[in-house]
Amino acid sequence: MPNKNQNLDTVNIAQSKYQLIKKILKNIHDNLGKIIQILDEEPEEMANLEGTLVSITQDLKAAESDLEVMGNERIIEGVFDGEKMIAYDGQVHTIPPNYASKSKLVEGDILKLTITKQGDFLFKQIGPIDRKRLLGQLSLDKTGNYQVLAEKKKYKVLPASVTYFKGQPGDEVIILVPKEAPSKWAAVENIVKK
Repeated sequence: MPNKNQNLDTVNIAQSKYQLIKKILKNIHDNLGKIIQILDEEPEEMANLEGTLVSITQDLKAAESDLEVMGNERIIEGVFDGEKMIAYDGQVHTIPPNYASKSKLVEGDILKLTITKQGDFLFKQIGPIDRKRLLGQLSLDKTGNYQVLAEKKKYKVLPASVTYFKGQPGDEVIILVPKEAPSKWAAVENIVKK
């Protein structure tokens, strides 16, 4: 039973974790200031941009490794590029094609990768991009990769999606693409057999 004078909204954490959180927040604050300064600079003053970006990247990597210490798992966020997740620090993480196909991930979706203490990689879609459906025709390109021709544009599609629906060249395909952003990739929603 809590003491009458104890605030129920209070959270007790170890002093070391408090200092670590404070350090991470300070890094974020400092980096936001640097980014705003970069955006406010005149084009001729952009010569120092590379050094500043390197500094920000190093700060972010340090904060990421500090976060690793805090828990048993590591969390990374990034953007789906049609095949892989590109983390905000530029690292590329391979996504199992079956997960991308089953989840109908679309180029531009925001993903979270959790790397567990045991080394498992768990992906989760946390920010779906606005989508639109298109009807197209399945074909193979010159190198044997599947593609869909829809609205006079060719979209790459994951082979796992096509094989799941047992698609064949010439089949009609319902695909999902970003509503507003250009894309090279599409997610297969369904295949209509000819």
